[in-house]
Amino acid sequence: PAVTGGGHRPIGGTIDRGTIAPKSPVPGIKHIIAINSGKGGVGKTTCSVNIAISLSRLGFKVGLMDADITGPNVHLMLGVTEKPHATEEKKVMSLAAHGIRLISMGTLTDADKPTIWRGPMLDGVIKQFLREVEWGQLDYLIVDLPPGTSDAQLTICQNVALSGTVIISTPQDVALLDARKGLMMFQKMGVPILGLVENMSFFDCPECHHRTEIFSHGGAKAAAEKLGIDFLGAIPIELKVRVGSDEGLPITVTEPEHPVSKAFAEIAKTIVSKVESKVTA
Repeated sequence: PAVTGGGHRPIGGTIDRGTIAPKSPVPGIKHIIAINSGKGGVGKTTCSVNIAISLSRLGFKVGLMDADITGPNVHLMLGVTEKPHATEEKKVMSLAAHGIRLISMGTLTDADKPTIWRGPMLDGVIKQFLREVEWGQLDYLIVDLPPGTSDAQLTICQNVALSGTVIISTPQDVALLDARKGLMMFQKMGVPILGLVENMSFFDCPECHHRTEIFSHGGAKAAAEKLGIDFLGAIPIELKVRVGSDEGLPITVTEPEHPVSKAFAEIAKTIVSKVESKVTA
């Protein structure tokens, strides 16, 4: 799909791999944080969206890049339906929603058509999202990666100096096993591990207030301690999170004082503290 205007090269086209030096900075962006999970279905994109908004609420200029090219959902969770346009400099203008900038393949393709591409094409799009999108001046660019350890992760690690990565997992053993694999990949690539988040940690019934640990509980914290990394926090299962994501109204926007929103706020504060301490160290 092409972005009209200005003769801009279509997103998804070929890219000259020799024009971008490895680990070169992205102009205007201070810190790039990768959000990753070992497996799908753990709520990684939900966490990415709410962490980005929480950082914005702390006063930072924030962007959110949807690097899950074949399964983009960021635009849906932020309620964005418009398509980006090209700037006079022949870049793609990032979109705005709830105080943050964003780009997602979902805003560039037809909703009902699958994106069926091989690895090199996905690699090219991610590089274009980094280099050929007008982000403006950002303190933090959050990159929502697809689950697993494949092309997208390698492309990000090899092409930009990441300030760190956050691993999202649910408490049960199968998710934690895959999370460990993702963690080890980033460690091998020399990326700072900011910590582990336990999503869907427990469910508090709004009627009887009984706590149910649907996917077990505390596994991510125990895994973090065993692996020698920080545990950033636990996010409970909450119906309002699902409803807000479906409606394009994240809970951190609609109910900033909700316990879930406060949990995301604390995670965001910890990310800032860890990143800034490494910068000044």
